[in-house]
Amino acid sequence: MVLAGHLGDEPAARAGLGEESAVVRASALGALERLGALDDTTLGRSCGDPDPVVRRRACELAATRPTVDLRGALDDTDPLVAEMAAWALGEQGATTAIDALAQMATGHDDPLCREAAVAALGAIGDRRGLPVVLAALDDRPAIRRRAAVALAAFDHPSADDGLRRCLTDRDWQVRQVAEDLLGVDPA
Repeated sequence: MVLAGHLGDEPAARAGLGEESAVVRASALGALERLGALDDTTLGRSCGDPDPVVRRRACELAATRPTVDLRGALDDTDPLVAEMAAWALGEQGATTAIDALAQMATGHDDPLCREAAVAALGAIGDRRGLPVVLAALDDRPAIRRRAAVALAAFDHPSADDGLRRCLTDRDWQVRQVAEDLLGVDPA
């Protein structure tokens, strides 16, 4: 299937979408993308594939296609699919997903999903996401680090206050991000 994308064989790549193997279906999506033949309808349909391997690949490919709405994928039962959907929505700059990303950032059981949602809110940079990013400064270290980075996207006094708060975080990497962003010399 991968060869179809390199050899310019669009019919073979399209045929791969109907294969039983999820890996082949996911590869077919990549082949169609490489050929410039992947349309939003096919991509959207693949976001609802029965297998999470295909759904995750579809979300990944949708990152450059803001016309593909991935908000529903944030609720995927597979955390890796939900995480990829959050990342892709951030890449899309999907301001329509702020509320859904905020819900994921504050309420998802999987820390990787919360982290991806915080990163996406930072990538989007819409002021409505700022309170959620600030709240993430009370989560696990990896999420606090992501929140500190995300604060750079916001031109607001509370974002600066949040970064200053990070200067005393118990995690050295959170402190390092804040020092770098604020231009503070720790010495």
